[in-house]
Amino acid sequence: MPHHVLAMLNQPSADAPPHDEDAPAFEFVDPERPQLSAMDLGATRGDGIFESISVGDGKPQALDHHLRRFTSSARKLELPAPDEAAWREAILAAIDELQPGAEAWVKAVLTRGVEGDSRPTGWVYAAHAPDHSRTRIDGVRVVVLDRGYRHDVETTSPWLLAGAKTLSYAVNRAVAREAHRRGADDVIFSSSDGYVLEGPTSTVVFQRGNALLTPGTGLGILDGTTQANLFHYAESLGMTTGFELLTPAELAKGDAAWLVSSVRLAAPIRSLDGVDFPMNPVLSAGMNEYLLSLRH
Repeated sequence: MPHHVLAMLNQPSADAPPHDEDAPAFEFVDPERPQLSAMDLGATRGDGIFESISVGDGKPQALDHHLRRFTSSARKLELPAPDEAAWREAILAAIDELQPGAEAWVKAVLTRGVEGDSRPTGWVYAAHAPDHSRTRIDGVRVVVLDRGYRHDVETTSPWLLAGAKTLSYAVNRAVAREAHRRGADDVIFSSSDGYVLEGPTSTVVFQRGNALLTPGTGLGILDGTTQANLFHYAESLGMTTGFELLTPAELAKGDAAWLVSSVRLAAPIRSLDGVDFPMNPVLSAGMNEYLLSLRH
């Protein structure tokens, strides 16, 4: 069985024609060979969306939530609506095709397709995941960077696509390089009017006393799949959960904080803007053990 697999969807959306009337719903192809047209708008304009899904022992984590978010992102970009049944089938088949391993991940991508064509392009890529076990214990050094938008940008300027998981990742890569220049591992975005938002590839979760919290909704940030699962875990411990609009200075007064995402899971913040940040190793271990258990 292969270490990575690629499946190309024939009809990623029921609202658009298939690429081949006689072809199956999806086809496994060689991931080492070119498959994408040079004129595909995903390549030339970054005009598309994606989801990354964690996998363990052949089970995708929060697949329903990821598919809902995939559809939400498509709606914001006015892409043809993903056929969720077709995507689910391709994702599960790609996982089954992949050589078993401790941890894996799947990336689902939908683009607007070749310029001038009405058919979107869709594919599913599955591979073994890097080993994040030390990061889940040792934590990450984080700096706060201004995203340059107000916290209410999702309402005031929906055309900026805040809250959509798009292929336009140049800014996210740029902030990662800036973090490294500042001696940090990762970033928390703040709004131009001074509120905590999210990481470039993660959701911010923080502890205050017996509460586990995350920045409020409607901030132009992603609806966190991993954060939702962690809220269920916290509630099982008797903790309260909720959403709170807060500043970086208020975050710095928290009892602990994490950057959480589908593949890395819960990475505790060990320093914030160069200042040591308290960690809760027991809660961190419980969070990651719980998230890993959802894959079995």
